[in-house]
Amino acid sequence: MTLEIKVVSYAGDDAQLLTAEVQAEYGRRYGGDGDISPIDPSQFDAPDGLYLVGYVEGEPAASGGWRRGGPRGASDAEIKRMYVRPAFARQGHARAILAELERTARAAGVNRLVLETGLAQPEAIALYGSSGYEAIEPFGFYASYGDSVHFGKEL
Repeated sequence: MTLEIKVVSYAGDDAQLLTAEVQAEYGRRYGGDGDISPIDPSQFDAPDGLYLVGYVEGEPAASGGWRRGGPRGASDAEIKRMYVRPAFARQGHARAILAELERTARAAGVNRLVLETGLAQPEAIALYGSSGYEAIEPFGFYASYGDSVHFGKEL
């Protein structure tokens, strides 16, 4: 199944649908309400951010975004809300979204992408490791959480 990737508003219906689903998954894996780090939807607006939804036959299947900022300031951008719906998993969609996030961040002048994920997400850790992301010093909202893993990749 071919993935059609579109730039969308983080506040849009499809982005919010997938965000609600990933939040429920975070809650299932970690307890609580999911990712509690503060997010302003405008952080994903150009030129300082971008949000993608991938569609399969018109149905939202995968998502992810980047927002400028990180340990090195404005030369970094942080990846947030990477998610693939279970019905579309293991078809290369996460890798396709990640590649497009990297391409668009590089085109926007970002030097490095950074992210945080958790130990209860081994598939995410495997994806980032196999895509050239390396462990970095903890940063941001989850820097002091013992079950967080922080990665970065020079673009």
